[in-house]
Amino acid sequence: MNLPNQITVARLLMAIVFFAVLAQFSIQAPSPQLRMLDVCAALFLVAALSDAVDGYLARKLNEVTALGRVLDPFVDKILILGAYIFLAGNGFVDDTGQLVSDVAPWMVVVILGRELLVTSLRSVNEGTGRAFGANWHGKLKMFLQSTAVVWVLLTLAHPERLAFFAMLRPWVVYLTVFVTVASAFSYVRAGRGVLTQTPVPNP
Repeated sequence: MNLPNQITVARLLMAIVFFAVLAQFSIQAPSPQLRMLDVCAALFLVAALSDAVDGYLARKLNEVTALGRVLDPFVDKILILGAYIFLAGNGFVDDTGQLVSDVAPWMVVVILGRELLVTSLRSVNEGTGRAFGANWHGKLKMFLQSTAVVWVLLTLAHPERLAFFAMLRPWVVYLTVFVTVASAFSYVRAGRGVLTQTPVPNP
């Protein structure tokens, strides 16, 4: 359990606290605690930034471990998918039945499907000894997904002060979903060699 892995574990704990606070929020409450959304935005931002820190330290200190290679993407997916699940949940449905977060349930399904596809491709490729690390498409996807979460939280917490950014919120969310889907194609191309192989029958 080296320093990069300790940071990853700390990110998982921050994600749990983030979910616990976000679960208490309801836009339908008589006096919605919008300050909770500020707290959630700060927790998510710190957790997301720590992803870059632990990866940098692992390479800088030459402490890339098998545990880290498994734990780091696992925690990333928990943080991202959990955030979008909550944003598409009942806490962000107003009295008229409108999702104020602009994150629809089908978007969560799309994001989850993309993650499952890429994870499966990575597992198959690395199982054959081929490197299948993240490319710039995946990094852009992660950046946009994280930006969209913070964008949604802050524009809901400060609808008047951030009125211009609130107006752009649906566009940011849809752009994120589009890039998430588009990023999957680069991984499918990278893994097409394994996908087209004929399986070897068991003796």
